Amino acid sequence: MGILNINHDSFSGDGRVDQAWAVEKARELVRLGADIIDVGGESARTNREAITPEEELERIAPFIRDFGEVSREVAPRDDEQVFPPLLSLNTWRSEVAGPALELGGDILNDMSGLPDDRNAALCARYGAALLIMHTMGEPKVSHKHIQYRDVIAEMGEFFEDRIARAVRAGVSRDAILLDPGIDFAKQVPDNLRVYREAAFLGRFGRPVLLPVSRKSVIGKVLGITNPPERDAGTAACVVAGMRRGAGLFRIHNVDMAYRVITTVRQICEGAA
Repeated sequence: MGILNINHDSFSGDGRVDQAWAVEKARELVRLGADIIDVGGESARTNREAITPEEELERIAPFIRDFGEVSREVAPRDDEQVFPPLLSLNTWRSEVAGPALELGGDILNDMSGLPDDRNAALCARYGAALLIMHTMGEPKVSHKHIQYRDVIAEMGEFFEDRIARAVRAGVSRDAILLDPGIDFAKQVPDNLRVYREAAFLGRFGRPVLLPVSRKSVIGKVLGITNPPERDAGTAACVVAGMRRGAGLFRIHNVDMAYRVITTVRQICEGAA
């Protein structure tokens, strides 16, 4: 999953509000091997004020309309790449998700933790898959105070509840993906434990996405404050995630991830 930030304040410093740039950036991500493009109009950073739903939709709607242009004049990097690529809409506001899904989109990447059934109902209405992320509290608010009795056990209870909520809202269980929410309402020890024990998510029988790219926990471990310099740590997290059953990785540096995944698979599975 290649990251496309149509905003000015991404933590990784790689976003722009420029439609022509966005289409070309997405095309480059696909050329490098991305199966999914995850487009977002607002940074999840808690030290930035939220923009309005109208502004968020204004940023991403033109890209959604032009998404068919992304795969033109681009060939798949290998025979296993999903092509044409899928489009993931990264938003938590139902007032943005509804119009965005009406324009198009294969996945709703909901980082709100599904506090109610509105976004699930929208996915059911438009036939989109739903990516449920574990978190606590509202988006765009710092949750550094949150402490867990047992982060793995509580995450398990969370996903049991949210999967049931989504299914009740009309989403097929087969259309649900899970994200443990690295760096969201978690401290460094919590994040490291989730990485170590990510295999437990396999009990739900749904694809698991690890948002490993350039995360703050990597910066803490390596003592690196500049996110683009965290790609070696990102690569290590991809390998660890693969060994624990994760099948999707949300990535800034798609070329690096492609090379890592291809190499690990050749070593471990004998797959080209």
